Amino acid sequence: MRIHIATDHAGLEFSTQLLHHLAAAGHEVVDHGPLEYDPLDDYPAFCIRAAQAVVRDQAAGIEALGIVFGGSGNGEQIAANKVTGIRAALVWSIATAELAREHNDANVIAIGARQHTFDEAVSFIDRFIATPFSGEERHARRIAQLAAYEADGSLLPDPRASAGGPDVLAADDSSFDPEAG
Repeated sequence: MRIHIATDHAGLEFSTQLLHHLAAAGHEVVDHGPLEYDPLDDYPAFCIRAAQAVVRDQAAGIEALGIVFGGSGNGEQIAANKVTGIRAALVWSIATAELAREHNDANVIAIGARQHTFDEAVSFIDRFIATPFSGEERHARRIAQLAAYEADGSLLPDPRASAGGPDVLAADDSSFDPEAG
């Protein structure tokens, strides 16, 4: 499998170790940066490029996943999720790694390199890679809803609207006043 990785300065040493671990497990690893330590570097471009590569590979029929990490993994997950077609999950345990694949068909995971030992993080990554999407109808249906929103902004109807109330998100005449708080 092709694995795209990206980080920032907080995970640079971790990424070097991870690259060797994944290659030893037989994966083709593509490192999207950074190449050297810079305590002021910015993770978005690295993580977005890794996510774009995952989407590109998957569209071409290449089995690919992504791993992004930084101090907490939060910003890296947000950056990856900005790419159309990415479902990035923040992973902090074996269970969240497994469920990210089984239920959400996540194609990228984010991990906080400062939150876990290397061995812990590798156990999450290995489980993520090894776990297939369950394909259960309820999970596929939910993923399709996310893809539809991503494609054209469509949402299922607001259940409050069918009860006589307005669809709060779709109402053009919203009385919400951001100035009023």
